[in-house]
Amino acid sequence: MTATVQTLTNWLLSFRDVVEENKQWLTELDSAIGDADHGINMARGMSAVADKLTATAPATPGELGKAVGMTLVTTVGGASGPLYGTFFLRFGVAAGTAEELDAPGLGAALRAGLDGVVARGKGEIGDKTMVDAMAPALDAYDAAVASGSSIAEAASAAAAAAAAGRDSTVPLVARKGRASYLGERSADHMDPGSASTAFLFATLAETLR
Repeated sequence: MTATVQTLTNWLLSFRDVVEENKQWLTELDSAIGDADHGINMARGMSAVADKLTATAPATPGELGKAVGMTLVTTVGGASGPLYGTFFLRFGVAAGTAEELDAPGLGAALRAGLDGVVARGKGEIGDKTMVDAMAPALDAYDAAVASGSSIAEAASAAAAAAAAGRDSTVPLVARKGRASYLGERSADHMDPGSASTAFLFATLAETLR
């Protein structure tokens, strides 16, 4: 199995639905340690993405990544827009002109997205950001592919690792972003960016399953 542009479109539409269903929860998480707008912003951005993909269907995964990235950068406020936007822009560049992505190809595109997020946000594991969910997800994906797993199995491994990474942010003291202003008071709260990132990988796994 490979990830075609239709498969990836289905993934993003599923992510849109999950974000919409959970936007209140994501915003509540953000109200504790941020600007109280993560869920609302992500729901608006993914709704715009769905409209964009429905109006003009991209021909390749690369075109899809670039279209999604530009849409998120221009419609999502706060830190989420630039970070998620950069993730998908880098994904699109790495996917190139390929008409579909095999397991290593999808992993390389996702990894390029992570590298973009790290470069943009300067975050690393332990900072209590989306990187705490995204980096373990990509490590698990790559390890699964290296051991001979299918693209669906690798995506499932990534989803499980992303969820564990999300949960790991609860006891952390934030070192990046708005939450870092709270110091020790940021502990005992889940990072909202890691929560939405876990949804991103969960919906990818469900779509590829």
